[in-house]
Amino acid sequence: MPDPKIFACTQTSELAGKIARAFGAELGKVSFSRYSDGEFQPSFEESVRGSRVFIIGSTNPGPENLMEMLLMLDAAKRASARHITAVMPYFGWARQDRKDKPRVPIGAKLVAKLLEAAGATRIITMDLHADQIQGFFEKPVDHLFASTIFLPYLESLKLDNLTIASPDMGGSKRAYAYSKFLASDVVICYKQRKKANVIDHMELIGDVTNKNVVLVDDMVDTAGTLTKAADLMIERGALSVRAITTHALLSGNAYERIENSKLTELIVTDSIPLKQESPKIKVLSCADLFADVMHRVHHNTSISSKFLM
Repeated sequence: MPDPKIFACTQTSELAGKIARAFGAELGKVSFSRYSDGEFQPSFEESVRGSRVFIIGSTNPGPENLMEMLLMLDAAKRASARHITAVMPYFGWARQDRKDKPRVPIGAKLVAKLLEAAGATRIITMDLHADQIQGFFEKPVDHLFASTIFLPYLESLKLDNLTIASPDMGGSKRAYAYSKFLASDVVICYKQRKKANVIDHMELIGDVTNKNVVLVDDMVDTAGTLTKAADLMIERGALSVRAITTHALLSGNAYERIENSKLTELIVTDSIPLKQESPKIKVLSCADLFADVMHRVHHNTSISSKFLM
């Protein structure tokens, strides 16, 4: 079986390098031609004919990251690659997974169709915002869980009176899965929004008195929900509040909010490169997880052991 070729989108090049090293391969060579108006064109600088190709890139906004992935998929298809796997540690535009009001798009479905039209024959991603997005694809999707990264770290903290918390009703299933594995209690925050990224009101369902709380979520954007939830729990008697979130979007004044909040620690993966460092943010790498799954996919072996949840 010929060795696969691994290529990186520019925004995820550091993570892709870690994945390639863990896989035991070198990153393939890609050059980019750029025009003065912002248009760009990727070019593989080595043959991919008949090869299994892995293209690694998160598609967090802006749109350039998604467009780069699409162009590289199309280039691999037109260069006669045999299998083309889009490795997307963060699947962007996933919050648009349904019509929540009239006359809006279902962006996640559109992105799925674009990826398949560009040439992807398989998708590997982690902690989708909504599980049903897997069904938007006609090609196989390997949906990995960052719990395989976070749970060993949580266990190493040896926290007494541990309680898992969901920052909203939508994340309750994820929180219950963590609590089952850790044999801990669960509390849930109920929030109401005036508009996107603006919380009008938040209530806590459950008791956190004298508990060490760990908030669990799939992403952190402006950090408004997490920091408000952490402050509320400290007010209600929690000893400490940590948060684990897979994808660190951290836009707007998120870093300032985290620094000024009652959060002890925010634990994230490197699915998206951080814009800046913070003493409150700990990054756990997902490189080994993706390298292992890519190796199993290439050798047609089971990946079921990678699913703790």
